[in-house]
Amino acid sequence: MKKVLVITYYWPPAGGPGVQRWLKFVTYLEEFGITPVLYVPANAKYPLLDPTMIREVPSDITIYKYNISEPLQWARGLFKKKAERISSGIISESKPGWMESLLLWIRGNFFIPDARVLWVKPSVRFLEEKIASEEIDTLVTTGPPHSMHLIGLRLKERSGINWVADFRDPWTSIGYHDKLKLGPVARRKHKELEAAVLKGADKVLVTSRTTKREFESITSRPVVVVTNGYEESAYSGQPVALDDAFTITHTGSLLSGRNPEALWRALQEMVAENELFRKAFRLRLAGVVSHEVQASMDRHGLLPFLEEMEYQTHDETVQLQRQSQVLLLIETDSLETEGILPGKLFEYLAAQRPVLAVGPGSWEAGAIIRETGAGSVFDYDSGAGIRKQLLEWFELYSKGGLKTASRGIEKYGRRAITRQLAKELVWE
Repeated sequence: MKKVLVITYYWPPAGGPGVQRWLKFVTYLEEFGITPVLYVPANAKYPLLDPTMIREVPSDITIYKYNISEPLQWARGLFKKKAERISSGIISESKPGWMESLLLWIRGNFFIPDARVLWVKPSVRFLEEKIASEEIDTLVTTGPPHSMHLIGLRLKERSGINWVADFRDPWTSIGYHDKLKLGPVARRKHKELEAAVLKGADKVLVTSRTTKREFESITSRPVVVVTNGYEESAYSGQPVALDDAFTITHTGSLLSGRNPEALWRALQEMVAENELFRKAFRLRLAGVVSHEVQASMDRHGLLPFLEEMEYQTHDETVQLQRQSQVLLLIETDSLETEGILPGKLFEYLAAQRPVLAVGPGSWEAGAIIRETGAGSVFDYDSGAGIRKQLLEWFELYSKGGLKTASRGIEKYGRRAITRQLAKELVWE
């Protein structure tokens, strides 16, 4: 068996999509001749918690832990709510107040590439001996946070170990970078570190073709697409009873930029003009919602139809997806987000419910939805098209016949994705 050391910040009891990718990978890697060894923080303060994920950690896996110092924890003592919202990714689209501006400026200019950078040096010292004693064949770092890749870079420089850098999201082109109030020195440093990692790793993994093209313009190292996926067992078994109401459900965070006014306007018009729709319609949001999105829904008169839920465990989220009439997928309308393939996309496919997607014009997620026949995709100016599609689905719902059958999604199953990954972790 080949041994692979995986360095990740997100690990159970962390919740959210960041933890699921490698939790699922390590569950299946042994089937393909690879023994994973984990390195995670011992005392991380995660913005989202899902204790149910702990039971999914393989009982026989070796996990090394080391304490981490996180500056945002200091800020929480003074500015609790602002620090927590920044930590969870909620950054205001409108002009932030002085407190939030200060926190963003400190975060962006003093902690490069991110607030976990203080973990790099102690982790390198701790892991050098572990790599030797465990006879590790390959090192994997997964980010964000991209400080994980700096650990890999230092270990590669010291030992020459085979190193794979896994990017769940881009680095300098990610949408929120412009909101961190980076000065010219900080911007240059991010670019330098990104290039050092991409050129220093033996192989780079990404989750989308868009990010692959971006990184191939920076490095000559192999860049391989390994998407996220869905857990087959979570969507098998007995059928789930659908909601009685005409539920349109979004799971996960609705950040400030994910605010399609055309959708809210279409729903406002349908509520005003169609009594049957008004009686049946529910807009369910399961996860963190920014103030800007809430205010936009309020302006369009949607609050009486809104069902807001706190963060759900992964099992609860799967249940919501499977029982909903329509699933809502939203991405910020920008060039930087065209390559974003959220983890819930693949779960939506597996849930076999119609997907209404609103995002940038050349959105890679939209192409997958069209390819699999999972739903309909619109840009931010397509209010008439959104309304027409929702009316068609509502008519089918009223007759008890609203369903979909996503095709060709088996390649996105976690086991199939792990089989592909395993081939990228072995050197002859």
